[in-house]
Amino acid sequence: MSENNNRNPRFIIESPTGDWEVVIGLEIHAQITSNSKLFSGSSASYGGEPMSHVSLVDAAMPGMLPVINKQCVRQAVKTGLGLQAEINKYSVFDRKNYFYPDLPQGYQISQFKHPIVGEGIVKVTLKDGSDIYVRIERLHLEQDAGKSFHDIDPQSTYIDLNRSGVALMEIVTKPDLRSAEEAKLFVTKLRTILRYLETCDGNMEEGSLRADINVSVRRPGDELGTRCEIKNVNSIKFIGMAIDYESKRQIDEIESGNEISQETRLFDISTGKTRSMRSKEEAHDYRYFPDPDLLPLNLSQDFIDEIVKELPELPDDKKDRLMEQYKLNSYDADILVSDKKYAKYFEVVAKGRDPKLSVNWISGELFSALNRLSLDIDQSPITADNLGELIDLIIDGTLSGRLAKDVFEIMLETQKSAKLIVNEQGMSQITDESSIEKLVDKIIDENSDKVAQAKEKPKMVGWFVGQVIKESQGKANPSKVNELVLKKIGL
Repeated sequence: MSENNNRNPRFIIESPTGDWEVVIGLEIHAQITSNSKLFSGSSASYGGEPMSHVSLVDAAMPGMLPVINKQCVRQAVKTGLGLQAEINKYSVFDRKNYFYPDLPQGYQISQFKHPIVGEGIVKVTLKDGSDIYVRIERLHLEQDAGKSFHDIDPQSTYIDLNRSGVALMEIVTKPDLRSAEEAKLFVTKLRTILRYLETCDGNMEEGSLRADINVSVRRPGDELGTRCEIKNVNSIKFIGMAIDYESKRQIDEIESGNEISQETRLFDISTGKTRSMRSKEEAHDYRYFPDPDLLPLNLSQDFIDEIVKELPELPDDKKDRLMEQYKLNSYDADILVSDKKYAKYFEVVAKGRDPKLSVNWISGELFSALNRLSLDIDQSPITADNLGELIDLIIDGTLSGRLAKDVFEIMLETQKSAKLIVNEQGMSQITDESSIEKLVDKIIDENSDKVAQAKEKPKMVGWFVGQVIKESQGKANPSKVNELVLKKIGL
């Protein structure tokens, strides 16, 4: 992978021997959202009984020929367009030859010199609000292998070929990342883009998105160091942990006078460490050659143009629009576009209402409740229309902020509308001045000794306000209570 030399180091590790810079490139394996596999009609769904999603093609029986799945090609092109990448009208399937027990053919059908998608770019917003641009080197199509089980029997390895032949997109970045945090944010952003496009579900716990991480270290400004590849990391948290450990390991090795060997390593989640797996193969070790059973892919411009028309509004464009249309700040917009379902929910709530109040209720009370209940937003007991109605009652003064939270909790439990709950339980805010004045007089009369203290220490007014609101069971309008308390005490 070539390097973007125009970028300055942003993440430096200090050591007694001087500064070090970490250089990271990623190879993301994204399972394509498709009903069937890349070269057979077998189900590509997750799970199922072992060996239940296996055709004769997947099992590499003699005489079986692969047939390309057109939907998988469309999904790869759609992803390339979403990554602002070059779509190659001509691409070739190759055989990548190596032996592994769960690879029944003894080779993997992949793409090498002529991938379906060329160079692209992804913008990533860092936590400090600045942006970096991560270059995509390529995206190619390939089939997945099966799965080996080493823990079922102490004497045997069991093989399940359900995943064999499942369609993958391998998305390769250039070495543009400089820290574990940047790598985690990039994978998060890429997963969001894939989910917007609906080309990969991004479920890392099911193995449909996983990363191979290339890590090297160097003195700032030096040539790229020798890299090690950490295979098959299927958690954003673990990606960060693997990079942190591996970069420190390499620095320790070099500072001890040793050389870094190019190798493949595994990340052990039980220890938080990487360990050697095998020496890293070069491309020639795989003996790539064009697959004789598959013709080259020749895509027409009309085919590509059709897919362009299917593209949704992508995260960056949606963020720009939300900030412009609703005058949101970058932080709030980032929260909403992190999942297109969040943005869709917000736009229903915010229609004709205060956008800031809407996003605050969604990112605060609603997200907290959904997290507590382990629900996604499309499973929310409170619909977007009902949350909007609750906000209307706050704006028109029917509910105070405190009462609104009480109504919100009842809405969660009952799935009733805010207005219905307010009417049924008489939870409207008391705004009538004479009614509030009676409550204020009562609290002052009962606490005459504190009135003199309040005149000396005006902050005690807050205590009186709190007592009045408590007396009203949270229904008294706080601003009117505050106004009357000040007047009665004589401040």
